[in-house]
Amino acid sequence: MSGSGICSTSNSSASTVKTQKQEIVRVTQQLLDAISCKDFDSFSKLCDPNLTCFEPETLGNLIEGMDFHKFYFVNGPQILPGSDKQHQIHTTLLNPNVHLMGDEGACIAYIRLTQYIDRFGEARTCQAQETRVWKKRNGNWYCIHTHRSGAGELSCVFAGSSGGGKCTNTSITTKFLTKNFPI
Repeated sequence: MSGSGICSTSNSSASTVKTQKQEIVRVTQQLLDAISCKDFDSFSKLCDPNLTCFEPETLGNLIEGMDFHKFYFVNGPQILPGSDKQHQIHTTLLNPNVHLMGDEGACIAYIRLTQYIDRFGEARTCQAQETRVWKKRNGNWYCIHTHRSGAGELSCVFAGSSGGGKCTNTSITTKFLTKNFPI
């Protein structure tokens, strides 16, 4: 502690905080990749079974549980065959900002840009503002709450996806663009 009563942060604790924040960005990327691939198994392994959310599809209602999400994984928009580029999805996380809440909690807020080829072969981009709350349990991070604004069309959420499973024909690129990455 310095003479002013202000506790100084050591380099090792600053490094630990940076590592923890990077871990939250990484699990968020994994979750978005599972959504893009319509891989409900991977999605559900990253989420608490009692996940709550506010999303445009909830019409302003707070939803709890996985059934709401599973419906869209199973029945979400399909892209018609015929275009070589139809399976390309590029997700860009703009300015991710992570707040750590102790050792077992975190909140990440970011802008999500999704670029995809629609059923008519046209390139499209949609944007959403997302916040996700994560809780660490038994050494693993689980998403416990999501708030998404904007991009109410499901075609943006599952843009270009061709059906559940392995996502072998999908090109997913997640990029982090930021002026001053807060991690």
